[in-house]
Amino acid sequence: MLESLRRIVQEVNNAPDLEQALSIIVRRVKQAIGADVCSVYLNDYDNHRHVLHATDGLRQDAVGRVQLELGRGLIGLVSERAEPINLDDAANHPRYECIIDIGEERYHGFLGAPIIQNRKVLGVLVLRQRQRRHFGEDEVTFVMTLASQLAGAITFARTSGELARLQDGGIPQRFLPGLPASPGIGLGQAVVVYPPADLDAVPDRRPEDPEAEAETFLRAVREVAADLDRFAGRTQVHLRIEDMALFDAWRLMLESDTLIEGTLSRIRAGNWAPGALRETIAEHARVFDAMDDPYLRERATDVRDLGRCILMHLQNRAGAPIQYPPRTILVGEEISAMQIAEVPRERLVGIVSTAGSGSSHVGILARGMGVPAAMGVSDLPVGRVEGREMVVDGYRGRVYVSPGPAVRLEYQRLADDDAALTSELQALSHLPAETTDGYLIPLYLNTGLVSENRPLGIEESAGVGLYRTELPFIVRDSFPSEAAQMANYRHVLELFAPRPVTIRTLDIGGDKPLPYFPMQEDNPFLGWRGIRITLDHPEIFLTQVRALLRAAIGLDNLQLLLPMVSTVGEVDEALMLIRRVHDELLEEGYQVRMPPVGVMIEVPAAVYQAEALARRVDFLSVGTNDLTQYLLAVDRNNPHVAKLYNEYHPAVLRALLQTLTGARLHGKEVSVCGEMAGDPLATFLLLGMGVHSLSMGAGSLPRIKKVIRSISRARAREVLRVALQCEDANSVRRLLLNALEGVGLGSLVRPGR
Repeated sequence: MLESLRRIVQEVNNAPDLEQALSIIVRRVKQAIGADVCSVYLNDYDNHRHVLHATDGLRQDAVGRVQLELGRGLIGLVSERAEPINLDDAANHPRYECIIDIGEERYHGFLGAPIIQNRKVLGVLVLRQRQRRHFGEDEVTFVMTLASQLAGAITFARTSGELARLQDGGIPQRFLPGLPASPGIGLGQAVVVYPPADLDAVPDRRPEDPEAEAETFLRAVREVAADLDRFAGRTQVHLRIEDMALFDAWRLMLESDTLIEGTLSRIRAGNWAPGALRETIAEHARVFDAMDDPYLRERATDVRDLGRCILMHLQNRAGAPIQYPPRTILVGEEISAMQIAEVPRERLVGIVSTAGSGSSHVGILARGMGVPAAMGVSDLPVGRVEGREMVVDGYRGRVYVSPGPAVRLEYQRLADDDAALTSELQALSHLPAETTDGYLIPLYLNTGLVSENRPLGIEESAGVGLYRTELPFIVRDSFPSEAAQMANYRHVLELFAPRPVTIRTLDIGGDKPLPYFPMQEDNPFLGWRGIRITLDHPEIFLTQVRALLRAAIGLDNLQLLLPMVSTVGEVDEALMLIRRVHDELLEEGYQVRMPPVGVMIEVPAAVYQAEALARRVDFLSVGTNDLTQYLLAVDRNNPHVAKLYNEYHPAVLRALLQTLTGARLHGKEVSVCGEMAGDPLATFLLLGMGVHSLSMGAGSLPRIKKVIRSISRARAREVLRVALQCEDANSVRRLLLNALEGVGLGSLVRPGR
């Protein structure tokens, strides 16, 4: 039996498509078990049917024709229970329904095994026997194992669109699920885009003239840089400062030593420009792919996009102009920010991608431009939606293709409501984030780069609550010098002066290795990172602190933030080094001041020592993303457990309260800078707890301000009191949604009712 299992699994894995995989399963399982019939029914949830997709033993013309209403018969019972059903004589069971015209009435023994993937029953694998037969325990185990193997093939077929083609070639009329990336409702016509150049298909080739080849490459880089400047100029009127900074990030990547020198060295080593570029891009992208941080990991897509753009210029391909309809919904497997920038803003009403997440540059740009977007819509058959009418629900991450009249009418109403809400939020511009009972709570920005431009909206923030310093380190071939770092920090400090700018010291290592400082770890989540690595290498920390203190001379709006702290000893050592730099700079004649220093609360150990940490530093800043991940032992990027990640979990709420309690003992302020800070639902909780400030992406700021200006602290405290009595995250969320709807703001987190 084990040898049969191994062979069948191997055959299924090697099958070119789902149809072949199903054929292999029914034929080989029937043979291995010695049954008379083996069939596979797949659940078509869109049309509420169990559909016969493969059989060995029943009439072949029944495939695709035989369909049971969802939940009917023994097939429906197996699906409901999500467990195998083993019967001597199926006809005696009250749920049995016989399908006469396929010859099923001749069979008695029945074994049905559910095909399950991520808790969802995809179908049922069925064995039938003419005689009465109760299948053995080892046979049941054998069939269940193969059913789980088949689940992977079905899921892949659904992702690739093959399953939809098998199911009458149609696209489901119900919504296709994805990840919400940018709120709003978009109704329009699908325009499918695809990568302009295939970098992976480029072969190695020896250049005739390496120097001429090098110049060709550099010219292509200059042309791409000009394209970036053109795109930035076209979109800057629609974007806030944080979003415009993304173009600076691309320029930084494009001009990095890793990209330029890496490619040139490969050309001089004997490869032509496209081949050298392919290897350099692959090496650079691997660094980002290996990172745990979702924001930085998504930068791998940006690196590949840049590589394709350079290759397109190397190949002198201009690309055929695309005609964009008045209401364009941009659709693709991987949409680049440059493809978005090509669409006239007044025509772009939605973005849909089968890959990516809300932390990708595409998601960030969509939010900044106010364009509804859904990412990770893996069931969407991209190749068959060109020109079709489409609805994008950016609140829920849902997509409808060729929606019916009722769906279209309802979403048009929601889009009209959304437009009214946007106008209402814009009216809050320049008004303070102040509760109805007069409590003012500063709202800060999270960012990683800042742009040279000052788009409208920069004045809305109270400053920067979290400035990430990692990206300029990652895109280089060596550690940046003190002078280079100082110029970067001076720019952001000047841009926001006199408002405070909280700059987090280098948070690399473990899941965020540098190309020139590699490390391998079995468990990067709990590895050598953040303050741990910079204290082990004080030369890195000292150089960065010198650059920061010098950059703040005459501005005095710098605040330092120490990441990944888990012991008071780390804080003591870091403070000693900061004071040492301060004293040395004074001795060198620089008029520096000692900045306020804070600690990131992002691991449970820091929560339990909040009081001791607050005694040593000037403020605490809670990173709710990592804190939630560590408290719940959930990797939110792992699809198998991502649903367990929930910032409303009672443990997270109590950790926040304990942090605030510890800080109050020493009169220190607490900020929240994770995604929770930009969540309108969580505003009730954070305000009720007494959090002193919130830091978020620019797109979230007007929504959070609207909530704050609509409630009192007394009401927030009452909602918090009830929330703390809840025992699960879903109960907390329902409570918060009711509270938000109670002040007429439910549309901030979901459209309509």
